[in-house]
Amino acid sequence: MKTDLQEDFRINGEKDSENHQNTVKNDFAFTIKSIYFNEDYIPSNSTRTTTNFANLARGASRQENIRNTITMINNRFNALANWDNPNNNRYSVELEIVSVDIDIDGSGTTFPTIEILKTHIIDHKTGQRIEGIVGNNFSSYVRDYDFSVLLLEHNKDKSDYSIPDNFGELHGNIFKHFVNSETYKKHFSKPPVICLSVSHNKTYTRTTNHHPILGFEYQVNESSLTEQYFKKMGLQVRCFMPLNSVAPLTFYFFGDLVTDYSNLELISTISTMETFQKIYRPEIYNANAIAGQCYNPSLQNQDHSLTKIIYDREERTRLGIEQGKFTEKHFIKPYKNILEKWSANFSL
Repeated sequence: MKTDLQEDFRINGEKDSENHQNTVKNDFAFTIKSIYFNEDYIPSNSTRTTTNFANLARGASRQENIRNTITMINNRFNALANWDNPNNNRYSVELEIVSVDIDIDGSGTTFPTIEILKTHIIDHKTGQRIEGIVGNNFSSYVRDYDFSVLLLEHNKDKSDYSIPDNFGELHGNIFKHFVNSETYKKHFSKPPVICLSVSHNKTYTRTTNHHPILGFEYQVNESSLTEQYFKKMGLQVRCFMPLNSVAPLTFYFFGDLVTDYSNLELISTISTMETFQKIYRPEIYNANAIAGQCYNPSLQNQDHSLTKIIYDREERTRLGIEQGKFTEKHFIKPYKNILEKWSANFSL
């Protein structure tokens, strides 16, 4: 999995690795680039190949995949935003892929840190273009390193599974630093919301709390490692199952999810991420049976339907490890001293 980005980073970054280790910088610089997810979209060299939108945007069926994905998102959006929308075609959603690079030592050498999605809502009745939610999907090379390299190495020769000390703290501090940076505030008006799948080895219980857009709230029997990891990013977690969904979605957010965002903003996230989950995890999100009062998600569920969108899940698993090793070689090891000192002293 060698890309032009990796070669550039090797030339510009590794050659000065000794200097990186002896340089301490109090602040990191972020730069943002963006591109729209449409039929012309081609993943950049810095995009993680395992990212949902990048995985289906490759190969001979890439344009058909993207076209069908956008259609699914728009149909789901209009089904939820059904007021003053008699023909179910009032709205469409545009997806902007936001890539965040980080400069650790001020040398101008950057590393691809975070990739998220920003939704834009087009109201065809009024002609308005409405800002949606930033976040949605969450892509991170450092998270690949934590889960696919650090965690695996930590448990390699152990009989009892355990979590490394300070697991996820560096990643969490980088994320919080980005969200509180002037770069973030310049580009986005509200904090991010990340929307992911429920855990396939936990039990979820439906409560009586019902939101008009998010649907019934579900509570999980115990916290997952993913939830603990996102908590170190400063994010709270709640699970809701929207109307006509078959399984709850997990929302990670700052502040108050149900009051900080408008109905249309919430619908843009639901329609986008439920679509990706139907493609990636059809056993859960395209199941033929609806989650009940007590719900145990299963990736072994055979009673589900497949979309017409081609998605390489085996490649996703394999490349996660390669991406983690790439991060270790080009980011974690060259900047080890700087990152450790910075993270240990990090505060908002």
